[in-house]
Amino acid sequence: MLRLLWLLLLLLLLPPPGSPEPPGLAPLSPGAPPQAPDLLYADGLRAYAAGAWAPAVALLREALRSRVALGRARRDCQERCAAEPGAALPALLAAAPGPGAARGAWEPLLLRAALRRAECLTQCAARRLGPGGAARLRVGSTLRDAFRRREPYNYLQRAYYQLKKLDLAVAAAHTFFVANPTHLQMQEDMAKYRRMPGVRPQSFRDLETPSYWAAYDTGLELLGRQEAGLALPRLEEALQESLAQMESCRAGCEGPEEQQREEEEEGTGSQGGLYEAIAVGNLSQAVENVQSVLLFYPEDEAAKKALDQYQAQLGEPRPGLGPREDIQRFVLRSLGEKKQLYYAMEHLGASFKDPDPWTPAAFIPEALRQKLREDQEKRPWDHEPPQPKPLTHWKDVLLLEGVTLTQDARQLNGSERAVLDGLLTPAECGVLLQLAKDAAEAGARSGYRGRRSPHTPHERFEGLTVLKAAQLARAGAVGSQGAQLLLEVSERVRTLTQAYFSPERPLHLSFTHLVCRSAIEGEQAQRMDLSHPVHADNCVLDPDTGECWREPPAYTYRDYSGLLYLNDDFQGGDLFFTEPNALTVTAQVRPRCGRLVAFSSGGENPHGVWAVTRGRRCALALWHTWAPEHREQEWTEAKELLQVPEEEGEEMPSRDPAPEPPSRRLQRAQDKAGKPPRVREEL
Repeated sequence: MLRLLWLLLLLLLLPPPGSPEPPGLAPLSPGAPPQAPDLLYADGLRAYAAGAWAPAVALLREALRSRVALGRARRDCQERCAAEPGAALPALLAAAPGPGAARGAWEPLLLRAALRRAECLTQCAARRLGPGGAARLRVGSTLRDAFRRREPYNYLQRAYYQLKKLDLAVAAAHTFFVANPTHLQMQEDMAKYRRMPGVRPQSFRDLETPSYWAAYDTGLELLGRQEAGLALPRLEEALQESLAQMESCRAGCEGPEEQQREEEEEGTGSQGGLYEAIAVGNLSQAVENVQSVLLFYPEDEAAKKALDQYQAQLGEPRPGLGPREDIQRFVLRSLGEKKQLYYAMEHLGASFKDPDPWTPAAFIPEALRQKLREDQEKRPWDHEPPQPKPLTHWKDVLLLEGVTLTQDARQLNGSERAVLDGLLTPAECGVLLQLAKDAAEAGARSGYRGRRSPHTPHERFEGLTVLKAAQLARAGAVGSQGAQLLLEVSERVRTLTQAYFSPERPLHLSFTHLVCRSAIEGEQAQRMDLSHPVHADNCVLDPDTGECWREPPAYTYRDYSGLLYLNDDFQGGDLFFTEPNALTVTAQVRPRCGRLVAFSSGGENPHGVWAVTRGRRCALALWHTWAPEHREQEWTEAKELLQVPEEEGEEMPSRDPAPEPPSRRLQRAQDKAGKPPRVREEL
């Protein structure tokens, strides 16, 4: 945002009033206090999971509107309390001594003003929002993160699509995609929307972009056409709205909760070519704007050159001609706040990372300046970050590995589902099948030890964890080749799952289980049950109501699931997805060697397994989590147990004569994509 302010100051003149609500959101009912956005969002997700598309849209939109209304209430209360007698902090902040000064009489005044301000904010929130209003202004970090990532729009676009509202679906998808440009499934969705007949270019609009960006873009376009008279009001409008947005951001940081302050984009380039357009017709205000730029960047050569040029054209120096008053207020307030932040760093051990390159060095205590210099010397990349390689399309990564997307979410009639083929060669499937057989014969099955399945009396169930496989390999009961491959393949699945579903948020393996289900001969006639009943992986599914309760005994920390199949020489055993009623089948997938079915673990993806009526069905089940504290510790232990130099161990099966191992080819693909893949580890 600082870069935008900087550019606008080169261009702007008169301040128009107003700071409108973000586009795409209708106003709340007049006089009605906004409802809690977290409850609305949760209700919206429940409606979405139940397939109630219209209620889901209404609730999700209301959650977005409520969040905007709460932000407006917070901002209004902050502005009102800033003018309250005895609670005005800016004047005290500006008058306070700089860092390094001794504590003085100003401290009790500051403390008193802060307490009075807090009391004022609480009373204002109660008046605006009713009893408990201050608590309603506090939004949990989980919800803040969801809205920051614009996740509601991902759900909205799918709900709109189901309601045949294509224009709104495209707008919601575009809004999510702007904030998540590397989200691979959304890349696919956007490509499909562009190919759809009837989708207009105007439909690809951002419902969350602040209106000042539109005014700014229009102003630049008019300037490019040499229409300065029309451009300047739009640029001024953009500046005033961006300042109002800064106030809204500051208001959002009021209160006891911790708010993460996103680092603002820094303006570093030179915009000397724009000064000429500003100078047309109003040199005095052009001088004000250039001097305002110099408040932020006093060494900017283009700004200094333009200032000299304009002052020469004005002739005699004009008294009182200085930077714009609104920018001076902004700078003085920011510096006053930074005084106290650096004071807290020096005397109270607080932490603060100044996002602004224009902060005068005198504001930073010498001891802190020395420490910052040492940190910068240790991390030179902070000044010269490596240029990221362009991120290729996710298909480029997968195709390099011989992996293909067979079915996406739409072909599977759901959301956050995918079928990918080619993750294993027949030789690799054979190694893992032999590992499961050897472990079973060694009597070391994890959990169920070859007994009847816990889900049906008509099948036997065998399970093997990565740690048990490593322990058996160390003991010589199974081949180390299979145990090593089990680890490698689980990481391969995690990598691709993250790349497809969660490129911006790392996934961690939470549990890995090699599972075989075998039909019991003589017990299959007239069989009516399932191999695995319909369920969801991170919540308790209630088919009668369509609800899925994310609470114990469910594994609530699971976020994505994966099933990697090893064989198809059996009858039955297909995976199927259902509606939340657990009755209506929406999609079915036939297992085969190297086929991965990956999906989100929540109530939007209830699934089950048809009965295995003949033969033995084996698959690697993996669950992934965003929560690092639920990372699978056994995986790390297994890796340590199997730390054997490659030349001493058994050779891995290959796809072709002496090819590069799949894991290495995958790493090369990830390097080409420009960022390390992040995958979640569960199922």
